[in-house]
Amino acid sequence: MKRMPAQKAQRRGVETQKELSPEQREELLRTLKSRFEKNTNRHKGLEWTKVQARLEAHPEKLWSLNEMERTGGEPDVTGHDKQTGEYIFCDCSAESPKGRRSVCYDHEALEARKEHKPKNSAVDMATAMGIELLSEEQYRELQTLDSFDTKTSSWVKTPSNIRKLGGAVFCDRRYDRVFTYHNGAESYYAARAFRGLLKV
Repeated sequence: MKRMPAQKAQRRGVETQKELSPEQREELLRTLKSRFEKNTNRHKGLEWTKVQARLEAHPEKLWSLNEMERTGGEPDVTGHDKQTGEYIFCDCSAESPKGRRSVCYDHEALEARKEHKPKNSAVDMATAMGIELLSEEQYRELQTLDSFDTKTSSWVKTPSNIRKLGGAVFCDRRYDRVFTYHNGAESYYAARAFRGLLKV
């Protein structure tokens, strides 16, 4: 019986860690609004007031957006699902987010590496942040809005049949064209991170 309050307190502690302070919340909203207004080509026909209203109705999503921002993703609105009302935020930093580089693909790959292990994996980081890795299709759609990853590369969601064989997929942009490549899932590079997506 004595353990119950501690367990509840622990659960509350975990929840509290995923809440922004009022100051952090206001700073994040200012940053997102400024980026939204400077890059209207990414979300033609959408209004910031409606985006902000949606964010305020789903405050739990602000923590994930703040993690995207904190790790260098520079999230911005790139779409709107009219059926669900959800706005789609993607990492729009010019290069693959600096705070997420030098990671292998997933936890299985991390565990398989015997030495010189990276600190984390792309899939584990995305899960912890509450976001999804972009699929190759979503990555290519993002590249129609601007030029991204001209010097870096980004892991993308890998099809299960490729992953079962030990591989993982990444993309970049070179010579004004988007390329898709493969590596062993356990590999990692200083110039490769991942781009994420969040629906609000």
